[in-house]
Amino acid sequence: MATAVEAPTSQRRRGRLLRILGFGFGLAIIVGNTIGVGILRTPGDVATQLPNRNLFLWVWIAGGLFTFLAAMNITELGTMLPYSGGHYTFARHALGEYPGFVIGWTDWLSTCGSESAVAVVVGEYLGLLFPSVAGKPRVVAAVIVIALAALQWRGVRWGSRFQQFSTLLKGLGFFAVVAACFLMAPSSPHVSEQAVPMPQGWSLFVAFLLAMQSMIYTYDGWAGVIYFSEEVENPSRNIPRSMFGGALAVAAIYVSVAWAIVHVLPISAVVGQNMALGAAADRIWPGEGTRLIAVLTIVSVISFMNACHLMSSRVLYAMSRDRLIIKHADFVNNGGTPTVALALSTAAALMFILYGGFNKIIAVLAFFFVINYVTDLVSIFVLRHREPNRKRPYRVPGYPWTTVLTLGIYVAFLGSIIAADTRNSVYALLLLAASYPAFRALKKMVG
Repeated sequence: MATAVEAPTSQRRRGRLLRILGFGFGLAIIVGNTIGVGILRTPGDVATQLPNRNLFLWVWIAGGLFTFLAAMNITELGTMLPYSGGHYTFARHALGEYPGFVIGWTDWLSTCGSESAVAVVVGEYLGLLFPSVAGKPRVVAAVIVIALAALQWRGVRWGSRFQQFSTLLKGLGFFAVVAACFLMAPSSPHVSEQAVPMPQGWSLFVAFLLAMQSMIYTYDGWAGVIYFSEEVENPSRNIPRSMFGGALAVAAIYVSVAWAIVHVLPISAVVGQNMALGAAADRIWPGEGTRLIAVLTIVSVISFMNACHLMSSRVLYAMSRDRLIIKHADFVNNGGTPTVALALSTAAALMFILYGGFNKIIAVLAFFFVINYVTDLVSIFVLRHREPNRKRPYRVPGYPWTTVLTLGIYVAFLGSIIAADTRNSVYALLLLAASYPAFRALKKMVG
């Protein structure tokens, strides 16, 4: 039987989220939210930085290890503060209303923008498979966004089941392609690896760091279950299981795909490839590999879009419940769906699709994507000091050194983003400056 969940504040007014999500959903939301277009496009970029088969594989393993390190930290917050809302919930509790507002608002906006961007990708690939919809990627994207919203409107069970089903299809699809690469194609001739010059010394170190930047982006999404902490059954047990099980599943898929690619193709053929797995599939099924990867891309992206719908509505719901944004966004229907928050998130995604601009938004908000994790890690220190006796079902192993190490890596990554994209970083800082008067105005409106 579904159980309602008490809110973190005493003034609950409209409906409650339902604690009905299990370990299977936790895995599905992490794998579904992490594995999208990135694994299909990133290998070519990584090979450009590290045109060596062994280094190419090791950097994917390093990305998985860092994901585990970060998960070790964020899991403490997810079990200590088992309320839905993701990074916003941690920042709001540890650092206050305004930092929480900044994290929540930017996280919500970037999630809606990311969903819009990949929805258009689905429209483009569907146009390749079905000529009748070719040339209409935005229309197709909008239809899919609305269809997913309608599915979730019926209740969280529907959204959860579709997430698990679509993620299972995604996993089976990748498994089939990877298995075919090893079973149906001879190993690639690696003598051509030296056709691309390898960086040496300091240049090699810089190349590895740049490749690791790609890893951090491509592995992002591993913390998806924290957006649903108060909807997960037995969160003190299932959140850690979901976080580490999901990270392991994603790392296994990513390393397997990377290995399959360089099994079929020489590293020189991977360098600069926009769709390296598609090129490998074409070696196995000449003329059909690209179409098969297009199908896999569509399945992957729809699972990602469903996860974005689920997560963005929880962020808006949590902010409304804490009276930091529009009042009625905390309404929850009998099926456990925050319908007003879902409608607003869907409307934002549709606006991005129909009027464009999502790529610019995502580029600007990449600054805040890293800030989310930096804020989480700072929150661990703040709460360990301020609330030392609070119940912590899970504690970070090796604290404080593992937390310091993870924080240092994210701060260095943030510095590299600012150095590499100064203009959008300045826009992000201007957005941050403008957020305070917006915060005060919204507080006054809902106060």
